[in-house]
Amino acid sequence: MRTTLTIDDDVLDTARSVAERLHTPFRRVVNEALRAGLQKVEKPTKSRPYHTRSRKLGLRAGRNLDNIQELLAQIDGEAHR
Repeated sequence: MRTTLTIDDDVLDTARSVAERLHTPFRRVVNEALRAGLQKVEKPTKSRPYHTRSRKLGLRAGRNLDNIQELLAQIDGEAHR
């Protein structure tokens, strides 16, 4: 069946280069790409949700977040200034 489609330039260039590289007719490349894409649309792959475990990091004893300069000096040492 014939139909008219508007294909973006980048998609057209990619399809043409694939057809040329595989020595396959352009029509076959487009049809195979549509079949693969339509299968993915009909039956999307289910991915597992991503979960992370939270951990309490806490602030070490003797550290104070009110004075950043002092905190950096404690962590990095005085020579790091």
